[in-house]
Amino acid sequence: MSRTGVLRVGTDATYPPFEWIDTASGQPEGFDIDLVHEICRELGCAPEFVVVPFDGIIAGLVSSKYEMIASTFTITPERAQQVAFSDPYYDGGQAIAVPVSDTRIHSVEDLKGGRVGVQLGTTGERRANQIPDVKVMAFESIGAAFIDMENGHLDAVINDLPTTELIIRQRRFARIVGPTLTSENYGFAVRLHDKELVTAINRALEKIKSDGRFQTIRDRWFGAGG
Repeated sequence: MSRTGVLRVGTDATYPPFEWIDTASGQPEGFDIDLVHEICRELGCAPEFVVVPFDGIIAGLVSSKYEMIASTFTITPERAQQVAFSDPYYDGGQAIAVPVSDTRIHSVEDLKGGRVGVQLGTTGERRANQIPDVKVMAFESIGAAFIDMENGHLDAVINDLPTTELIIRQRRFARIVGPTLTSENYGFAVRLHDKELVTAINRALEKIKSDGRFQTIRDRWFGAGG
């Protein structure tokens, strides 16, 4: 945290309902953004969001462009070698989406020989690259991947389930097939040496969950019981 009482937070802001730019205000909003505001309330500071491409988000943290990552960031052993994670705050997983008109793809096995869209630098990209005989197309934003599929250039998109479900509800041109491919926990991240900050974030998260604010934020973005 800076000496001026500002916590700079790196976010990709292309990933509703977790984080994206509100067209009216030009400011980030979403589930993660609301949660960061409440965390900062507990820490006695103000958040300053720095919007960066997801594939460079760890590099920005390590080079001190910001002190925290809030960007639907999956906790993985590989990332944990570069950053310190908070306690998990959301359980997710990778899902396969296909056009509603598709009748061939019913599971991951049916992707063989196909073209699959992902977001660059994500666990979805990593999972897609594990599928044999698949051409993986990586995009700067997941929205661009879904648009490419809508235009007939992709057979499927692999992406986090909550965001995929929202895009499908909004655009209604795709559907989810098969079970989720992974089980993932999202966490906030700080630099490896910022032990006091990650401890403070965890304490704030615990309080926000215990007093009901966490569920209120979750209900806002995912609906009651979401």
